[in-house]
Amino acid sequence: MITMIQGLIFDLDGVLVTTEENHYLAWKRIADALKIPFDEHENENLKGVSRADSLRYLLRLGNLEVDAHKFEALLEEKNSCYLNSIAHISRDQMLPGALNLLLEARNKGLLLAVGSSSKNAKFILQKLGIKDWFRTIVDGHGVSTPKPHPEVFLNAAAGLGLPVSACLVFEDAQSGVEAAKAGGFRAIGVGNPAIQPLCDDFYSSLESFSISKYE
Repeated sequence: MITMIQGLIFDLDGVLVTTEENHYLAWKRIADALKIPFDEHENENLKGVSRADSLRYLLRLGNLEVDAHKFEALLEEKNSCYLNSIAHISRDQMLPGALNLLLEARNKGLLLAVGSSSKNAKFILQKLGIKDWFRTIVDGHGVSTPKPHPEVFLNAAAGLGLPVSACLVFEDAQSGVEAAKAGGFRAIGVGNPAIQPLCDDFYSSLESFSISKYE
């Protein structure tokens, strides 16, 4: 039994909202243009990984090298394709249980944060109409070292003004769980059965999660 939980820190994609297909199709477009074989199986290796590291993975997959200018151009192309695809994102794309959990947590006075590798986290949260629910949002712009380094979650806890022991981290990717554990957080796995052995607790969806268990 965990006591004195005061803050909840959420990864975004795959935990609160589903934009995984949008990411996959954007990376698929880049891969096809570069003639790199890329499918949904390979895409699993990009979950929870920064945009730049995802592109590096893709280039290694194709045994390709590009100069710095081309590298940045590819990053921009991928992001533009992705943003166009989520321009009309709505709460319908929030994952089961996510909205109710956020509402319950707010009613109980718990502090909320997002710790995401995405550089579009604030844009997505604004589109969903829930950006102001979070005391702090740490995204790809706010860290120098991406997951599995714990910086993103440590910064989120600091932004909440809480010690690590007073926070739960919700993740769906291996790199994110590893980041949470490296930072000393209790890691709550969501949705992805492959990460279950790495987590402190695991739920098939946030519908199954109960705050009362951790109070």
